[in-house]
Amino acid sequence: MSDRIFGLFGVFLAIGFAVSALTIEESFLSDAVGPKAFPLIVATILGLSSAVIALRPDPEPAWPALGRLVEIVAAVVVMILYAELLPVAGFVTATAFAAGYLAWRLGSGPVEAALTGVGTSVGIYVIFHLVLGLSLARGPWGF
Repeated sequence: MSDRIFGLFGVFLAIGFAVSALTIEESFLSDAVGPKAFPLIVATILGLSSAVIALRPDPEPAWPALGRLVEIVAAVVVMILYAELLPVAGFVTATAFAAGYLAWRLGSGPVEAALTGVGTSVGIYVIFHLVLGLSLARGPWGF
């Protein structure tokens, strides 16, 4: 039953996404495809995959234990905090903490998780900011 609910929710979400995409105003300077194409493709894929989930559900799933659900909620909270603290702490710091925490919850030891977090944030910073020249959130230390 939960797969059907999830699938129907996805279908309705895809319909809403497609309706929103159709309201995008096109500029006279747009390319041949236009700004509506990508959101409509995403809505189509979401709608089709959700319909398959709703029409061909798996047998009743086994839900994780309460402790595992708490870990999932904690990971969601970390991602929300990451988004909120990114402009304040900066990309490198916020990403290091978020990636480190998630690596720790995925099974790394504390030292490995810390190294993974720092390595991930510095690696992404180097590639996206220094090599590609993209702007990332600057923290209080200027990077």
